[in-house]
Amino acid sequence: MNKFALLTSASALAVLLGAPALAQTEIATGANVTGVSGVNERLDDVQDAVEDDFARSEDAARFGPADRRTGTFGSVALTYTGRTGNTENQDFSLAGRLSHNVGQFQQSVGILLEYGEDDDGDTDTEKTSVIYDGNYYFNDRFYAFALGRLATDGIADDFDGLTNEEFLERDGRVKRDAFLGFGPGYRIINNDTTAWRVQAGVGIRYTKTVNTWDDVNGVATPVLVREDQTVSDTSTGYIVSSRFYHKFNDQFFLTNDTDYLTSDANDVATNELGLNFKMSDAFATRVSYKTEYVSDREIRTDNTLGVSLVYGF
Repeated sequence: MNKFALLTSASALAVLLGAPALAQTEIATGANVTGVSGVNERLDDVQDAVEDDFARSEDAARFGPADRRTGTFGSVALTYTGRTGNTENQDFSLAGRLSHNVGQFQQSVGILLEYGEDDDGDTDTEKTSVIYDGNYYFNDRFYAFALGRLATDGIADDFDGLTNEEFLERDGRVKRDAFLGFGPGYRIINNDTTAWRVQAGVGIRYTKTVNTWDDVNGVATPVLVREDQTVSDTSTGYIVSSRFYHKFNDQFFLTNDTDYLTSDANDVATNELGLNFKMSDAFATRVSYKTEYVSDREIRTDNTLGVSLVYGF
């Protein structure tokens, strides 16, 4: 995982830890057994993904914290599935977030627990993720931010029962991954039609990674002893980000999000341009073009075109 993903993962996890959405699992009598419910749930997934795409493009924080909720509040969501019969496994996940906003300071802490077993009843998922997101607003334009993340994989270095091939495939798997970053931000433009903010910061990342291959005289050689095959690394990265929003009229607005990170490992840059049209109350579309650059890849640049449509009648 590149370090840029760490700096953005807090936002992604925050979306996951938001208010729960409760959906009906059967839309009609017999829908479950005939497979209708399964297709209906996929329809919901696609619609939710499109709505999330539009919501992200609006950038709720573009004008600052004026309308944020104050006080202490949060949410918890839990899901469990246990299966018997042709397959014997179970999956469990717990997501929770606690937020506290008072005066010029807003902060939130989120936690995600994941546990799963495969068809043989062996644990194949045991992960814990914790995030922290804090902002202090000195005034309407100038603010300071802090981002923190800790992720652990409980079975990354559990080699019991693995074949030699499975053991070697664990190479590079992250046992522990921690990140802390902070810095200032400033809103250069902040009016009803245009918002542009930039921020820059420094971050420290700590990783503990499984190492099942050794470099012996320039040749990759399998490790013979399976005890404590992990290596630790601490590195520093610097990030610069820009968020631009401009509304041409009530039907059309443009966004451009740019991030750049440099560290000892590599340089990573992303830019996403989005064009958003609201043709009517019933029809809206978003077209985006994202470019990602990573300095140490064989093909350094990836480009992604995205199109989202919403039509109601």
